[in-house]
Amino acid sequence: MNDTVLRGGTVWLDERGMVNADVVIADGRITEIATSGTGQAANIVDVTGLTVLPGAIDAHIHLGHGTDISRPRVPVDAITETGAAARGGVTSLIPYILSAEPYTDVFEEIISVTESGARIDFGFHFVIATEAQLAEVAMLCQKGSPTAKLFMNIRGDEGKRLGLPGTNDGFLFRLLERLAKNGGMLCPHPENIEVAWVLRDRVMAQPEADRDTLAAWNATRPPFVEAEALSRAAYFGRVTGTPVHGVHTSSGEALAAAVQQRAAGSDVSIETCIQYLTQDTDSDIGAMGKVNPPLRAPTDRDALWAGIDAGQIDTIATDHIHRPRSSKDGGIWAAQPGFPGLDTFLPALLTEARKRDIGLEKVLPLVSHNPARRMGFANKGHLAAGMDADIAVLDLNASFTVDNADLATDAGYSTLHGQTMTAKTVHTMSRGNFVLRDGALTDTSIGQGRYVARTLGQVE
Repeated sequence: MNDTVLRGGTVWLDERGMVNADVVIADGRITEIATSGTGQAANIVDVTGLTVLPGAIDAHIHLGHGTDISRPRVPVDAITETGAAARGGVTSLIPYILSAEPYTDVFEEIISVTESGARIDFGFHFVIATEAQLAEVAMLCQKGSPTAKLFMNIRGDEGKRLGLPGTNDGFLFRLLERLAKNGGMLCPHPENIEVAWVLRDRVMAQPEADRDTLAAWNATRPPFVEAEALSRAAYFGRVTGTPVHGVHTSSGEALAAAVQQRAAGSDVSIETCIQYLTQDTDSDIGAMGKVNPPLRAPTDRDALWAGIDAGQIDTIATDHIHRPRSSKDGGIWAAQPGFPGLDTFLPALLTEARKRDIGLEKVLPLVSHNPARRMGFANKGHLAAGMDADIAVLDLNASFTVDNADLATDAGYSTLHGQTMTAKTVHTMSRGNFVLRDGALTDTSIGQGRYVARTLGQVE
C-alpha cells in the first residue's frame, strides 16, 4: 500500500499542462500520476478544488544569522527560513555562502548546522573572493556545489561591510577558467561599481529631499551599469567555455544584454527575482525597498514581464535576505540592501501573473523545471513517477492580505505588507512529508531537509 495520495486536485504536468489527477506517493517519491479518484494509499488527502504544483526551487537566497548574511550559524536559522519557504510554496533552496576565509574546514559544519534545522532540501553556492578560495573550486565542485558567485561590484573597499576583499577582471577570468575545468558555473553579481561611484557622488550632490528615495537609489546604479557587467561576464564565459547564470536581472537593458550575448554563443541563463516583477521605484515602501541591483522604473518591470512572456527569462528567485527590520533604519543611504521574500513567493508571483494575463505555462517552469535543470537538482522540478515528492498545493481562488504579524521569516517584515494576494499556499510537501499542512507549519518537518549534491548538465 502506498503512503499518501493527493486526491481530486488539478495537477500541473510539464508535458500536458493542467489535468485532473491523483498524485500517489511512497517512500518520499511520486509513484504514479493516477486518473482522478483512483489513486490508492493508506493516507488519502482530499485536495478537491486545489491546484497541485511542483514545489518551487529558489536558487537564490541568503541564509544567515541575525544581521549576518554570510551563513547559518545555528539550526534555528534554517528552521525559520525554510518555514518561510514552505509558506511560499518552495521545496528546495540554494543559499549563497559568503566568507573571506577558506571553505575546506567549514564545509561539513555548514551542512550539519543547516540539516539540523532545515525543513526542506537545499544546496549551496559559494562566493569566491580570495586566492585560497579560488584554489578550492575543484573541491567544492566535487562535493556537489558547482555553482560559484563573484561580486563583480566589489572593488577597492566596496566589500568592507561584508568582510570581502576587492577583486578585478583578472580574478573573474581565472575563476571562469577554474569553473570550466571542473564542470562549474559562474553566478555573477553584475554591476560596474566604478561607474556607480561616479553616479553616486552626483546623486549625493542633489538636495537631500531629492535623494532619499527609491528612484535616487536606482539613479546611483542604473540599468546600464548592470547591463555592461552582465555582458562582460557572459562574454568572458564564452571565451573560457564556462556557463554563466545571470542572477537577479532587474532591468530591460540587462535582459537585452544577456539575450544578445546568448545569441552570440554564450551559455548564459537569465534569472530575475520576484521583487523586480512586483515592485518598482513608484512603490511606497521607502528604505525597506533598498536592494542591489535597485528596484527599477515601472518600464523595467514591464520589460521583465515581456521577457517572461517571450521565453527569454529562465528562472525566478527571491534573493531572500532575513536581516531584521532594524537593518532598514536611517533612510535609503544607511539602510542595508536586501529584504525577505520567501513567505509570499508563489502567491505573489501567481497574483501578479494573473494581473498581467500571463498564463501558468509561462511562469511555472521558471520556478520548478528550469532551475532544477540549470542547477543540477536531480529528481526535482516536476511531477512524475520516480521524482521526489516535492509538492506545493495552492488555492488559486483564495484571497488574503500579507501581514507582517503572520510571517515565518525571522526578519519579521515583508515589503508586500498590506497587499492582497489572490493565491494561497495550503500544503507543502518535501519528499512526501508535510512541511505545511492546511496553512500551518508542522513540527515534524524540522530537520528533515538534506543537503543535495548537484552535478551540472545531468538533469533533463
